[in-house]
Amino acid sequence: MTIETNNQIQNTAQPDAATLAGETVTDSETTSSVHQPTLFAEPVFNIGSFTVTNSLLSSWIVLSVILLIAVAIRLSLKKVPRGIQNYFEVVVDGALNLADSVTGSRAKSMKFFPIVFPLFLFILLNNWLGILPGVGSIGFNTIEEGHQIFIPFLRGGTADLNTTLALAIVVVIATHVASIAMTSTWQYLNRFIGIDLFLELPKKIFKHREFTAVLVNPIKFLVGLIEIVGEFAKVASLSFRLFGNIFAGEVLLGAMAMIFAYILPVPFIFLEIIVGLVQAMIFSILTLAFLTVMTIDHGEAH
Repeated sequence: MTIETNNQIQNTAQPDAATLAGETVTDSETTSSVHQPTLFAEPVFNIGSFTVTNSLLSSWIVLSVILLIAVAIRLSLKKVPRGIQNYFEVVVDGALNLADSVTGSRAKSMKFFPIVFPLFLFILLNNWLGILPGVGSIGFNTIEEGHQIFIPFLRGGTADLNTTLALAIVVVIATHVASIAMTSTWQYLNRFIGIDLFLELPKKIFKHREFTAVLVNPIKFLVGLIEIVGEFAKVASLSFRLFGNIFAGEVLLGAMAMIFAYILPVPFIFLEIIVGLVQAMIFSILTLAFLTVMTIDHGEAH
């Protein structure tokens, strides 16, 4: 009787190993704080029903910086440039010369420059913002599903697919608006649907005796339909290329910092500076090329 009672007391006083393990896991889950790079932007605060994410906050900061610099330069403009105005004029002149090599016309370059150059600055500063100290490392902790998760206040805007996708959609829409404005609605529609290909078919067959038009014109019509698919491909290529390179750089820098935080990440930081510049140039030059192609006469383009 005494032995059985003592065994019962020991069994009730000492929890089993599974219970201890379960409690340990639960405690570690609630006390550990882990931040992993995510494909989506993380919410920071709300303005009413509007959620402000860390990438959106970074984009607002970049826009504010660009606006302040533009206003400061505008207020200090002089006929005879002095100081910092000289440097900005060199940059603008070099950008215009580069644009001329794509458009082939200074007139077109001047028309597209107010779209492409601010886009380049916005992407470049967002690419470089993710390299600055504190971006991605200063934030707050929150508990989700029993896990304590760290959310940074700032994140490079172009490391978020939502931002790059929005930029790509705006660029493609701008190319279509420019095409209608600088050519005509009829030429714009014929670029994709090819109505004139069937309207000119009787004239080519009976008057000019071009019997090959029976085969060539339907093929051109199908090519126009393929160009419609190509417009969606532009959105995908522009957005995923920029996002993939910047997000991969963010993950790479985080991995190098976890291995050794002091010297090892330095070469990769310089690499990301170059990658940020190159990706901003690629996005801007492709935008300029799309604008140029869409504003050329459809027959001349073919």
